[in-house]
Formats: sequence, C-alpha cells, structure tokens
Amino acid sequence: MNLLTAAELAAAVRSGKLTAVEATKAALKRLEQSDAQVGAFQLVRGERALAEAAALDAKGDLASLPLAGVPIVVKDNIPVAGEPMRVGSAATSDEPQATDHELVARLRAAGAIIIGLTRVPELCVFGTTDSIFGVSRNPWNTERTPGGSSGGSAAAVAAGIVPFAHGNDGMGSVRGPAGNCGLVGLKPGGGVVPQNIGFDSWGGMSENGPLATTVSDAALLLSVMSNRPELANPVEPTQPLRIAIAAGEPSVLVKLDPEWRRALEQTADALRAAGHIVIETKFPYDPNPIPLLARWFAGTAADARELDKSLLNPRTRVHARLGRIASAVGFLNSTPVDRMRTKATRFFNDYDLLITPTLAQSGPKADLWHKRSWFANLASNIAYAPYQSTWNMLDWPAASVPAGWHRVDAVPLGVQIIAPPHPNAEGEALILSLALQLERIQPWPRVAPGFGG
Repeated sequence: MNLLTAAELAAAVRSGKLTAVEATKAALKRLEQSDAQVGAFQLVRGERALAEAAALDAKGDLASLPLAGVPIVVKDNIPVAGEPMRVGSAATSDEPQATDHELVARLRAAGAIIIGLTRVPELCVFGTTDSIFGVSRNPWNTERTPGGSSGGSAAAVAAGIVPFAHGNDGMGSVRGPAGNCGLVGLKPGGGVVPQNIGFDSWGGMSENGPLATTVSDAALLLSVMSNRPELANPVEPTQPLRIAIAAGEPSVLVKLDPEWRRALEQTADALRAAGHIVIETKFPYDPNPIPLLARWFAGTAADARELDKSLLNPRTRVHARLGRIASAVGFLNSTPVDRMRTKATRFFNDYDLLITPTLAQSGPKADLWHKRSWFANLASNIAYAPYQSTWNMLDWPAASVPAGWHRVDAVPLGVQIIAPPHPNAEGEALILSLALQLERIQPWPRVAPGFGG
C-alpha cells in the first residue's frame, strides 16, 4: 500500500476500498521495520489496535467518521484507557489508566486507531527525547534528536509509520520537534483544544496539538481535537496579508544559525512573490527571562509533587526544586505576562501574522541527556529552541512548517507562524491558510528517505 495521507486513508476506509484492519496492519508493519532505528515508541498496542480496527470495520457505516481507520499515536503523557502512562519516568506507576483523556475519546469517536504511545523525556521537561526507557532519534539524521518533548510522536510521523500524531506543547514541544523533523506542528491558542495535561498543564501554558506531514492532515486532526469541523479544510489566503518577519534572537544568550536564518529569508522572499506585504522587523521580546523560566520550573514542580523524588533524574529534581522556590517567592505573578501581552497585541496592530525561525540551531545529538547535568540541559534548550516559549506564556496560536534543508547538519529547517488569538479559532485558521500556501509554493518531502515503505 502506498503511503497515503490521513485524509486519503480515511476516505479509502469510508468508501470500502480499504479496511481499518488493513490500514492498521500496514502501520504496524512500518513500525516493525523502522522503530529500531528511531526509537519512537514507548508502547505498541499491536493486538489491541487490530481488535479495535476489526470492531470499527464491523460497524459497517463509517461515512460520518472523519478519521475512519486512520492509525495514530498518542504521546505518553495523557491517559489512554488500559495502558500505563509513564511520562518518561521511573517514578510513575506502571498501572493501566482507568479512562481515556477527553482528547483520546475524541480520536476514537472519530474512527482513529491508536497503535501505540510515544516516548517523551522525563515529565516532558526538556527539548530532547530520551529517558530510562530509551533514546528517540530524528529519522532524517539518526545521530540527532527529534526534539522534545513530543519527539517520539514527531519521529513516528517523519518515519512514515503514521500520517499524523498527537503531541503537546508547553514550551515549544510540538513546534520544536516539527522543526527538527520536517513536519507541520501546531500549538493552538487557549480554549481551542482540551488541555488537562499533568497537574495543571504547566499553569495553562501547555496545549495539545497535531503533528503531520501535510497541512491538510494537521488541519484535519486539529478539527477533531478541537471539535471544530470548520478547521478541517483550510484554503489559501484570498487577499494579501501583512506579514512581519523577525529573525532577531529573543535573548543575548542565543545566536541564530545562518542556515536557519536562510530558511526564514527564503520564506519571506516566496511570500513577497506570492503578493503578500512582507516587512522585516524586530519583535519586542521580554528581555527578562524570569517570568517564563519560573513557569517552566513551576510546571515541573507541580507534576512531580506526588512522585518519589529519589526516582527522578537529577536534572528533573533540580528543575522541580527551582519551581517550588519560584512559587514561594512570587515569581508567578501575572504582571509581567500582562505587560508582554500588551506589547504583543500592540505589535499585531500592524500585522496579520508574524514569522520567525522555528529554531535557532538544529537539534543536538541524540544522546543520554537525562544523565547530564541540569545546567547542560538548560543551556542546550535555551541555545537551540528559544523562539517558541513566548507564545506558550501568552497562550497564542503558533505553528512550525518545513522550510528547506540544513546543508551542514543534514536535517530539515522550519519557520514558525504566529497569529493573535481570535474567537472561534480564527487565528489557527489563518495560520493554516498561510501554511497551505507555503506548502504549495515551497513543497517539502513528507517523510525521511528510506522510511515509509
């Protein structure tokens, strides 16, 4: 069977040209062929997935199911009934979860078949995906990380095992892996998709979102996640947009790699040629990193509060301890966030969309980062993935789309598209609209060479 998109798979199953069992068997075969190289999976639901696919086929009338028979993976930090949720940690329970997360229930109701759970770093804290359970690798260059914390999901999609995947994003954890792995990855704004990630979704910063090989598949999955069918079929912009291009680094600790800068510049040129009003400018990032870092630390502290601290990695223990301190001394007050939101809103008075590099540097080597020091992990994360987290703190929608090839690091490049939030997910729809146009004028390969067969 050819490697179909999710939309094509669902259409084939609905029409009877393909069964859900056949689609699931094909995905499991690709998993068996590829996962030894990329290490995407925490758990494979082989027989259970096939049984669920057979039950779906037995229903007969699948015309109303937007994801009929489409194999998908779920990141191992939201509950899937009957499966353990380890969140990359020895400190978590191996007991099966009693119920599905609301998002998992929506996927099942739409006809998707969950073939497995994907690996994450411990408590989803850091930007590489490795833990006591194994190391995930970028299918485009297996010496490098797929990113984190949705790195396992991104690796599964980039290897062509599934056409799309569930991820979530608290500091860039969908967009970073999408940038590393040549995928479309979207973090929705607040209230669009159910959260309920860990204790409190990192104070509301973390959002569930799709990772996919095409914009249409990302839109389809987002439409199911959000229960907004109108998002499923994006169309290209019908009039010129005012687009800000901002290459400037968010911190003096960051240096933008020339190849990632080139990807942004080439994207800007392509959008000008398409008729948009494209202006290179400087975005007013908050120079004070404490409000953002404090929320990152505090989210980890909240998620670790009932776990045996002696079973956590040293880097995670330090992160959680700093989170407890940040909470105690008042670093989580809303004033800096409100001030940043005011600045961002004022900036967008002049623009419809903002485009930045997705990453400042390519993802680091795939390695046992969980055995390295907290400082080494922090320094690596800040240096390579600084552009995404502002939009988590503000709870605005943002996405990464592929934008070429890194000629030195041998990995994909990407750009990040940001929109202000609007009622009825209009910001997400606008991002998808421009992403669809970029996919047409700057097409990208769907999966890494040698995978997806």
